[in-house]
Amino acid sequence: MARITALIENAGQVLTCAANAPDLVGARSNTVVAIADDAIAAIGTAAQIAAAHDLGSAERIDAQGGLVMPGFVDCHTHLVFHRSRVEEYAQRVQGRSPAEIRAMGIPMGISATARMMREASEDELVESAAERLAHMLSFGTTTVESKSGYGLSTATEIKMLEVNRALGARQPVEIVSTFLGAHEFPDDKSREAYIAEILDEMIPEVARRGLAEFNDVYCDDGYYTVAESRAILERGLEHGLKVKIHTDAYSHIGGSMLAAELRAVSADHMNYTAPEEYAALREAGVVCVVMPALDFAVGHTRPFDARAMMDAGLTLALATDMCPGCWLESMPFVVQLACRLYRFGPAEAIRAGTLHAAMALGRADRIGSLEPGKQADVAVFPYERYEDMAYRLGRGRARLVLKAGKVVFDDRQAAS
Repeated sequence: MARITALIENAGQVLTCAANAPDLVGARSNTVVAIADDAIAAIGTAAQIAAAHDLGSAERIDAQGGLVMPGFVDCHTHLVFHRSRVEEYAQRVQGRSPAEIRAMGIPMGISATARMMREASEDELVESAAERLAHMLSFGTTTVESKSGYGLSTATEIKMLEVNRALGARQPVEIVSTFLGAHEFPDDKSREAYIAEILDEMIPEVARRGLAEFNDVYCDDGYYTVAESRAILERGLEHGLKVKIHTDAYSHIGGSMLAAELRAVSADHMNYTAPEEYAALREAGVVCVVMPALDFAVGHTRPFDARAMMDAGLTLALATDMCPGCWLESMPFVVQLACRLYRFGPAEAIRAGTLHAAMALGRADRIGSLEPGKQADVAVFPYERYEDMAYRLGRGRARLVLKAGKVVFDDRQAAS
């Protein structure tokens, strides 16, 4: 008999989100979750678990009738930044144009955040990002992808990635690090000089230090061309960095087809992706990461067409796009936006934020679902059924969160 170290009992509903779940979330009642050290050992009725396992020393965790599900995987964030762009946001929501905001002397966009980053120490960046992560954990997120991209110089890009490493060591949320030197162009270098720096300095140094798993690029009109993006992504592949791409956010210049050609792990944003490109993305196994909160925050004039993409058989993942232009720490709110504004069903949205998001990070073999052998990343919410996550607008704080089998957030005594 396997020795069980923890048992999650008294769940109103358990979601496995297993790949073969016919309802997409594997909703089960009268079910307990058995954990052995850091992994899921078994899922079944109390009698089934007791008959097959040694429960003598197991910690009994009371779900208090709540919803037990995999921890959320936030697969696209710009977590590390200094200060905010609240003045810019306050003007944008009043309908002022970029030109009007610039005339007011308010710093704007990626370049503004990059300038702020130069003032920040590594310790300051760790502290501010750790606070955001604590909030994300309280909303049931157990894994977060964190991109560089606000450095726009070798030294500051490396600093951001070192912050990711420090964050992974000091708090429980798992950090997946992505290099995004090709996010924008700096003010003090020519386009050609900066691309050369990415190719010949940044990527080799990031790889040498083992600071990132993925290499990302912003392939869109006004940012990086398809040819430039290809060169950067192929250089990353030469150094062992897997491909991600920001594309089709504000124009259509061919980034999605580049993602398919390079078999990117994910292509993100996808507002302008053409229906005739869906088949190539599907056949290449590219996960499409869509971000309802970003479209909401910027008042995007062309929201992504999630329903058409899902109907075409594409795998869609959801993420917050946590960044200075979309300050959001709650994946449940992303689920709510996806359902109300983008015609996701509640089960589709939850699956997109768990199993599919894990696929977007190449980790679906160990996180994103509750299945025996997978890491015991579990969130418990004060809902009787999973549809409540989409229905109870503005709610979403977890009751309990486990990371690798250990309780890392406990709000069971607070009012729900």
